[in-house]
Amino acid sequence: MVHFLLAVTYLAFISLGLPDSLLGAAWPSMCLEFDVPVSYAGVVSFIIAAGTIVSSLVSDRLTYALGPGKVTAISVAVSAISLLGFSVSGAYWMLLVWAVPYGLAAGSVDAALNNYVALHYSSRHMSWLHCMWGVGASVGPSIMGYALTGGQGWNMGYRYIALIQIALTALLLLSLPLWKRTEQKSEGEDHHILSLREILAISGAKEIMVAFFCYCAVEQTAGLWAATYLVRRMGLGEDQAAGLACLFFVGMTVGRAMSGFVSMKLNDVSMIRLGQGIVVLGIVVMVLPLGLGGAMTGLILIGLGCAPIYPCVIHSTPDHFGPERSQALIGVQMASAYTGVLVMPPLFGLIANHLTVALLPGYLAVITALMIFMCERLNAKQ
Repeated sequence: MVHFLLAVTYLAFISLGLPDSLLGAAWPSMCLEFDVPVSYAGVVSFIIAAGTIVSSLVSDRLTYALGPGKVTAISVAVSAISLLGFSVSGAYWMLLVWAVPYGLAAGSVDAALNNYVALHYSSRHMSWLHCMWGVGASVGPSIMGYALTGGQGWNMGYRYIALIQIALTALLLLSLPLWKRTEQKSEGEDHHILSLREILAISGAKEIMVAFFCYCAVEQTAGLWAATYLVRRMGLGEDQAAGLACLFFVGMTVGRAMSGFVSMKLNDVSMIRLGQGIVVLGIVVMVLPLGLGGAMTGLILIGLGCAPIYPCVIHSTPDHFGPERSQALIGVQMASAYTGVLVMPPLFGLIANHLTVALLPGYLAVITALMIFMCERLNAKQ
């Protein structure tokens, strides 16, 4: 039964990744169909991120009340309904409506699952579980590319993912008896819900929040705008770019599979530094005049570098801040991360719309530099 629950957790991480890269892969086609500027993808991303921030901030209370199993099952079900809503949207404003429940569903499940894994599994399992997220994020654009090249349209791409989410919801419901609410609270003890002010007063909390802001800004900006960069900078067709955009997520998936083994030798801090160095290398390769091959290699390297950063930061949270405060800390980390998602990809959308999409590598470089600085400040306080 323990192994079955671990398998369910792996599938839950796949379900988290499946929809995350769909918007970026489909947007070159969607913006033409809805006759809106390319920067309007940022508005959809903004709404999703805003909902995620709200649900992340209340994840401590919600997970304590329902347990991680129920939170996960409910959230995946709401995501499935939202994706079906995306698939039947006939106007741009409808995307904005369905983005609200999708964002609210994402925050709670992200915080609940990550804290559960950080408390009960080793660093290598955290990397491999997040590798499953990368599997989902890589499969998503491939499914969208299949729908586009097959003439079915972006709507069917969203519909395919929604059906997969429905199947995963059924499996999660069947697994509910295996989840123990006592994993999130100790019997006979009151669980103190930390306020945001109390969390910010903890040494290192501000640094990890800014670092997470920057990490997700890099990850989501690269994922959202990769296809548009390949279309407008490299001259690829929309369907070909949608398929190649998954290279970033392929790099992340492969990197997380490898990180699980490397983490047996290196601690979390070393893994984070290694990943940051590879991200910098990927950005440099994108800047060099190497054409399409350079752009593709750079995207793979950036994804490869991103691979160990997220899981290792999450896994180190109970050690840095204590198991009793980890759910609250991970909740605000998620909120900070999605604040980065809310602000930074839309900001680049404005830059791409009014200047040029060719500025993508430089934009990623500035955010990465700030992330490295804040991580080192956190390390100095430990």
